[in-house]
Amino acid sequence: SQMSDNEENIQPAEDNAPQQATKASKFMTRAVVGVGYAVLVLVCLLMGRWATTALLCVFAWQCCNEFYKMMRMAGRLPNELIGLAAAVAFPIAANISYLYSGVAAFLLAIATGVWYVLTPRANISDVALTVFGPMYTSLLFTSILKFRAVDPGIMGGILTFAVMASIWVNDSFAYIFGSRFGRTKLAPKISPNKSWEGFFGGMLGSILVWVLISLLGLMPVPVPMAILTGIVLGIFGVIGDLFESRIKRSVGVKDSGNIMPGHGGLLDRHDSMLFGVMAAAFVLKVGGLL
Repeated sequence: SQMSDNEENIQPAEDNAPQQATKASKFMTRAVVGVGYAVLVLVCLLMGRWATTALLCVFAWQCCNEFYKMMRMAGRLPNELIGLAAAVAFPIAANISYLYSGVAAFLLAIATGVWYVLTPRANISDVALTVFGPMYTSLLFTSILKFRAVDPGIMGGILTFAVMASIWVNDSFAYIFGSRFGRTKLAPKISPNKSWEGFFGGMLGSILVWVLISLLGLMPVPVPMAILTGIVLGIFGVIGDLFESRIKRSVGVKDSGNIMPGHGGLLDRHDSMLFGVMAAAFVLKVGGLL
């Protein structure tokens, strides 16, 4: 009887071993891919504005491609040729001048309008998604170039990396605080795992990074403005995350893609950044610091 009891106690541990090994493998994959991604971003940022622009073109193209793929799953038929071309054009235009971003947006609208007139099968939803796709996945991305332009040298690259890191730290703190203290659901119908405790923990993380940006002199931002920027970035980063989560939930997918093992799609990796960094750039622009 004693032996059978011991065997019953041992058996679950044996059953759990493969699961633990799988979890460890997934964690390692996620960590390696995440570090590789961060190194690639840092190298391009340090190389200068055009290397940063090239990286954003690739990121924007893939994010837009993933967005359109989900829209096709929803039964929509946006013009991907026009949308993906615009996704690549926006970073190039913004790197030259934000006036050219307006020109690119105008050409996107005109090209989509002509396509709609000439294509009987297209409906107005397809038109809206054709235009919205690159606006969402690319034009918002160009805010990163505003930070890279602050200093053409290495310090500009370090500043931009720190700005992007404020989103990553926000996500990490939100996960840590949410896992440890999460009780109150933030948006249970859209993202059941998110909590208000995690939200405020994430905001603390983004504020800390922005205060460091101020104290280290990476950008001449007074500490009160740095705190405000961290708060705004935290709020809009979460909105960006929930926005993409609702898109995925509406089409029944867990990830927007699988280009980043352990992370999902590139849009999954940047959903918070698209909204958060643009909001931070807007705050600093209004404050006369960007």
